[in-house]
Amino acid sequence: METFNIFTGAMDEHASEETPEGYRCNAVSLGKRIGARRMGMTVYELPPGQAICPYHFEWTDEEWLFVLAGTPTLRTPDGEHTLEPGDVVCFPAGPAGAHLVRAGDAPARVAISSTKNEVGIAEYPDSDKVGVWANGTHYMLRRSEHLDYWDGER
Repeated sequence: METFNIFTGAMDEHASEETPEGYRCNAVSLGKRIGARRMGMTVYELPPGQAICPYHFEWTDEEWLFVLAGTPTLRTPDGEHTLEPGDVVCFPAGPAGAHLVRAGDAPARVAISSTKNEVGIAEYPDSDKVGVWANGTHYMLRRSEHLDYWDGER
């Protein structure tokens, strides 16, 4: 069995040149590293003021947040909350699980664990987008651009 220490393990470079300011962090995905197939976990190191990703929720997977270090701010449908090391939060599938995690004035280290489905769907309420992941391919769509069921069919 493979092991990874979520408190001290080395991060991979997560942010790229395309990653906008406000979302620059380092991360490491653990699933493949430790042989997982049905669950996933990513550990993130957030510099001050940086977030993991935009405000979103999953339609297909439940996620859990574990605060390992620092005091990140969590935005949910209920508002913003400051978290501290040891806090655990469940984000259920659907709109009630919407969330954004951002470091405050100091760095933060968090882990997010989730169930893994072969097809994933996430919705981004602030930008009216939907992300679909299937067979290793990622599609980002604008939710407001609805097509008729028969559009493009013969």
